[in-house]
This record gives sequence, C-alpha cells and structure tokens, in this order.
Amino acid sequence: MSGSPFEWIDEQARARRRAGLVRTLRPRPADSPLLDLAGNDYLGLARHPEVTEAAASAARTWGAGATGSRLVSGSTELHAELERELAEFCGFESALVFSSGYAANLAAVTALAPHGSLVVSDAGNHASLIDGCRLARGTTQVVAHADPDAVRKALGTHAGPAVVVSDTVFSVDGDAAPLTGLAAACRESGAALLVDDAHGLGVLGEGGRGAPHAVGLSGAPDVVTTVTLSKSLGSQGGAVLGPAHVIDHLVNAARTFIFDTGLAPAAAGAALAALRLLRREPERATRARGVATTLHERLTAAGLEAVRPDAAVVSVRASSPERAVRWAADCREAGLAVGCFRPPSVPDGISRLRLTARADLTDGQLDRAVRLIIEARR
Repeated sequence: MSGSPFEWIDEQARARRRAGLVRTLRPRPADSPLLDLAGNDYLGLARHPEVTEAAASAARTWGAGATGSRLVSGSTELHAELERELAEFCGFESALVFSSGYAANLAAVTALAPHGSLVVSDAGNHASLIDGCRLARGTTQVVAHADPDAVRKALGTHAGPAVVVSDTVFSVDGDAAPLTGLAAACRESGAALLVDDAHGLGVLGEGGRGAPHAVGLSGAPDVVTTVTLSKSLGSQGGAVLGPAHVIDHLVNAARTFIFDTGLAPAAAGAALAALRLLRREPERATRARGVATTLHERLTAAGLEAVRPDAAVVSVRASSPERAVRWAADCREAGLAVGCFRPPSVPDGISRLRLTARADLTDGQLDRAVRLIIEARR
C-alpha cells in the first residue's frame, strides 16, 4: 500500500523547521497595541477617516463586490474615475486597475512579452515580476542587480522585441533602480521599459507622484509602470499605467484582467480618496522619506548595519536567519512590530529586519522605535 501522496510536503516542513524558516500567520486585532514598522502604510492613510468613509460609502453605493470580471460587470464608474485620476497624477496617458498589484505585474509582463521577445529582468526584482517572467512566452534573461551595462549587454544579444523589467525601489533593501540609465540602455536598442513603482508611488517624486515622474520618464511612449494601491494609498489593488494603446492591449490580452473579478468597489473608493488626500497634503511624501532617513542615521550611529534608504524602506542586516527571527520576536515582545526577511524571500541570502517608515509617526514614536530595536539587538 502506497503512502500519502503528500508525504513530500511533510518532509519539506521538517526541512523548514531544521533551517529555522517556518512561516506562520499571526492575525492582528483591530486595535493592536504594537507600534507598527512592519506594514507598508507609508503615508498613514489606511485608517484615515476620509479613506475609510470613502470605502464604506462605495460599498453602500456599489455593493460589497465587483460581481464579475471587468469586461462583464466588474467595471463601475468608480473604477473609471480612479483610473483617470491615477494616470493624471502620475503623468501617464492611461491606466488600468486590477484586483492586486501582483495581478497587475503578471498582466504587464506577460502581455508585453510575446513569443519571440526578450525579457531582461533585474536579479533583485519582486516575486510578482519574476512570476510574470516565468509565465511570459518570451525568453527571460536575468541580469545583475541595478546594472544598466548588464542590461545593455543582454539587449545586444537579441534582434527582436524586448522589454526591460525592474522595480523602481527594491522591496528588500529599499534601494532605488538607476531608472535614467535603464531608460538610456533601452532606447539604444529600441526596447521598452517596464517598472514596478509599488514602493515609489506616494513617497518619491513631486508630491509623491512616483519614481518615473521624479526622473522625467512618466508619459514617455516607451515606458510602462505598475503600482499598488495597498501601500501608500492604504487600500487594496494595483494598476498599470502607460500609453493608451498599451493599456488597450492589456484589456484585450492580459489574462489576469480578462479572467479575474474586478477590484471591490470599497477598495477603489478608498484608493481614490487616498489619492485625493495626497494631492491635498503632498508633505506626507516628504515626511515618509524623512522618517526613513532618521531611522537609518540613528541605527547606524548605534553600530547596526543598515542600508541607506532611497524611499521609505530601511533594511537592517542580521547575522543569521535564527538571529533575525529572535530579534524581530524580541521587538514584538517589547511592543514594536518589524518585518523579518529571510531566505528564500531574499535573493542575496542575507537575513534582515525590514522597517517601513510612516509619515504619521510622531517624533516620540520614532524615538521609541529606535530604542527598542537597539535594545532587542543587545
């Protein structure tokens, strides 16, 4: 009699435990006593009264769910309004909203990399971009992290259509991609540039308009960007922004758009309210960057190894996965929630605490966070 068909799962679970890499869900209460430096609510808008009321109003008006795919019954006037204002704010011709940032990245990469094309992907890209490359019919070549010359060399090996794919701000260390250099390499070969601005929107650029806007690439005919609505805008969902004909192509070719239920109206309403609030209060973007800089300066002054942040993510290195887990656990025990990144989530194999700066942190909360991180390390 043969054993269970899932015995291999149990063996993998044992291997994870031996390596100290077990992940567990930890449901949080509605009113957590923890000071949060783990979530991605960079602008502090997820609980803002205007944003939550907009979500509730949209649910009352349009219903709890979108009821179908965007091409059937899942597109509302609210979705169209959000798309128009997102595109205008970020400086692009058109936008298309998805149920998640992950779905937006899968859509953009797969729809823009048909059979016979080349995808050049940064080694530090987010998992959603990596999965998009795996699903694309084109050939993918992974190149060294943040290296325009490596991109240029890869493009030189291919004569057909090509797209270069990169995060604008990398989610692990918070370092920024060399967008100007990447764009130059693309234009030398006639390739497109596709960038994921999940960690740039709301933090970088004039008033938080994003990393492409900051370097003058927004609205360019050869540039497409994806964003998430779940970080700086405090909601849920994602979007692709770019030339109108590219967005029309996604409507007709992107499987995660065609076959997925549309973004819930409450999420669309919340994101739209957050976007309008950011327009009105652009200083939130400046504050988020300032908090990140202060965290880095004070932690490195205390002898910790932290990566200089280019946006709102601050990465603090740990000597091993086990020590990273213990460090994060001790922070939590002291009242501070921090992210803990370990292999295989990190491509370089280095474990670290991942801290996210928030525009709504008070100076007193910032002092407390720094103190607790240093004390927990000791």
